[in-house]
Amino acid sequence: MTFCETKKILEPLLFEKSVPGRTGWQLPANDCPAINPEKIMPANLVRQEIGPFPEMSEPEIARHYVRLSSYNYSIDKGLYPLGSCTMKYNPKINELVSRLPGFCTTHPLQDEDDVQGNLQLMWELEHYLAEIAGLDRVTLQPAAGAHGELTGMMMIKAYHLDRQEDRKTVLVPDSAHGTNPATSSLCGFSVKVVPSDERGLINPATLAQMMSPDVAAIMITNPNTLGLFEKDISKITEIVHAQGGLVYCDGANMNALLGKARPGDMGVDVLHFNLHKTFSTPHGGGGPGGGPVAIRNSLAPFLPVPIIEKTTQNTFRLSHENARSIGKVSTFFGNFGVLVKAYAYIRQLGPEGLKRASEMAVLNANYVRQTLKPDFHIPYDTLCKHECIFNDTIQQEHGISTLDIAKRLIDYGFHPPTIYFPLIVKGAMMIEPTETESPETLDHFVNTMKIIARESIEQPDLVKSAPHCAPLRRLDEVLAAKQQLLRFKSE
Repeated sequence: MTFCETKKILEPLLFEKSVPGRTGWQLPANDCPAINPEKIMPANLVRQEIGPFPEMSEPEIARHYVRLSSYNYSIDKGLYPLGSCTMKYNPKINELVSRLPGFCTTHPLQDEDDVQGNLQLMWELEHYLAEIAGLDRVTLQPAAGAHGELTGMMMIKAYHLDRQEDRKTVLVPDSAHGTNPATSSLCGFSVKVVPSDERGLINPATLAQMMSPDVAAIMITNPNTLGLFEKDISKITEIVHAQGGLVYCDGANMNALLGKARPGDMGVDVLHFNLHKTFSTPHGGGGPGGGPVAIRNSLAPFLPVPIIEKTTQNTFRLSHENARSIGKVSTFFGNFGVLVKAYAYIRQLGPEGLKRASEMAVLNANYVRQTLKPDFHIPYDTLCKHECIFNDTIQQEHGISTLDIAKRLIDYGFHPPTIYFPLIVKGAMMIEPTETESPETLDHFVNTMKIIARESIEQPDLVKSAPHCAPLRRLDEVLAAKQQLLRFKSE
């Protein structure tokens, strides 16, 4: 019997731990006079059945949640190589700054005179992001990347309608992020897919054939989801602009461009940032994010309101005076704590630090690509940017799939990379090491991947049956989605 199997027997995973009559508290006898409950809450608003509640002692509760937390993986535990997610370590100092009382205890309905520091921070952050993007204006309201996409595409639609042009089509490359076609459809556009060429890039000739006066925009991701920079980006934007269309760029991969290249200089008209990827907010698990949108001045009349303005007295105000605005896209002003962390990150690193971060992210990705090249197939074997793509072509000869490799990584203490995305690569493994990982960590990951590649040849059954040491084995995700157990329910 293996150590992992023994450990599972000795430490059973019991979810329902309630025992009748067991408590972790003791309240004094109730000495308050009886009160008619309907004086406090009308009977029709009171749920009649809200119990029974779990019955456990305090140490059992503490151990239960600590044990569950130990099963979770986080960036504080180790490398988190999820491609296209930029799961990098974020400095704790930025967390502390965001929790200063003047930031975290501010009420969104406070008078503008009482929150001048907060407004100044947001105004300055807008200008920093505009400079990084190479564009003119920024709105900080969107609360996530897809929310930023929606905001940007709503402004693009408003722009065309304002010009009496009811354009119906948006072009989306097959190498773009999956939210792009969904956002376009949500805004009422039909989507046409632009196929990648043998380089994994957009071919200007193909794009020119698809372009027409009915196209409102192209939504590109650059670098794309193959981790490749669109070498013909200037030609692409020129083709779209010649027909009156606009260029939207998904900024989820800005970690590869900071201080090195600006999308606005390439002809991009609208760009959203993922503050929770590039700019120092941990993400995952549905936690708060930020998706600011940068635009050219031609789209400024359609910015969401309110807009932060600096007065002649060097004070700041929220202006709602924008008749052609698309309106509000977020309650109050987005996730303010996320904005504080992004501001602290930019001020901490400065222009040279941001540039260095991208240089290291690209270097790390190419180091992984080169060192794993003898063991895993690379569909597009060329210089990548912040992430690299492999697939399971070599391992398939021994009956091993990408899913098997990902599950075996769990046994070695690593979170798997993104798998089966992008969709244009069969059996894809997308690895993004980010700039925050050391050479020693990357070598440990690479050596582990090489061990799994060798196991795929010598012990394929071991890999196909992984994971062996995880609290749970392979789950039936379809069944789990259909039969969800989300809360305690007594028998």
